[in-house]
Amino acid sequence: MNIIEAVVLGIIQGLTEFLPVSSSGHLVLFQQLFGIKGDMALTFDVALHVGTLCAVFVVYWKKIWEMIKHPFSKLPVYIVLGTIPTVIIALLFKDAIEGHYAGGSLLGPGFIFTGLILIGAERIGNGRKDIKEMKLMDSLLIGAGQGLALMPGVSRSGMTITTGLALGLERGFAADYAFLLSIPAILGGAFLDVLDVVRGETAAITSIGIVPLVAGVTAAAVTGFAAIKVMLSAVKKMKLKYFALYVIVLGILVVIAQVFFREQFPWLS
Repeated sequence: MNIIEAVVLGIIQGLTEFLPVSSSGHLVLFQQLFGIKGDMALTFDVALHVGTLCAVFVVYWKKIWEMIKHPFSKLPVYIVLGTIPTVIIALLFKDAIEGHYAGGSLLGPGFIFTGLILIGAERIGNGRKDIKEMKLMDSLLIGAGQGLALMPGVSRSGMTITTGLALGLERGFAADYAFLLSIPAILGGAFLDVLDVVRGETAAITSIGIVPLVAGVTAAAVTGFAAIKVMLSAVKKMKLKYFALYVIVLGILVVIAQVFFREQFPWLS
């Protein structure tokens, strides 16, 4: 992997991890286009997750520090509870999810579904709930929405924010809760990837190279920070329709490629 490829993938990861356009779907597309597969792709995914986590920590360091000081207050407890449905869904459907990622057959429909839920978010998001009014069931349902986003092409932030808005959360708080809920999800995904790397006894870091690795992580962190800021503004100003249009068009293009250009894009079938 060269530095340009690493930076491009880092930028894609940083932007799409927090913008409602599906980071997993975009990484699958671009890794295939760059010919990055197997252990190298897995190792690089872990590194990029470190970068995006840094972005969350920088943006929300005050809230995270408060949760560390008061671990049994309502917000950290609800983040833990919201993670439980995500973990259950991941464990129950692990093999099916991995199979679809390997084949890419659901990428197009996943992108289109993401666009539709974003359109829905624009129509239903006028709630007033903050952490004081938020209920236990709200956290569980938002966590379940995050679990559904494990399917390729479905946006995690799109699902969690839309679910929160549907449950009556205030727009800014819905986005804040969604991004804080991403911390254990990203950590868990990175941990599972690390286990796969260790089991494979891979030397992928050597094949990637330290300089491209650092460049990719840095790009993911910087663009991730920018993406969170953009997303917070978009949610509050009801600008999600622009992201919806993008992923719907992308989904349609992927479906067209799947139907009419299978020989050119065999990994989409």
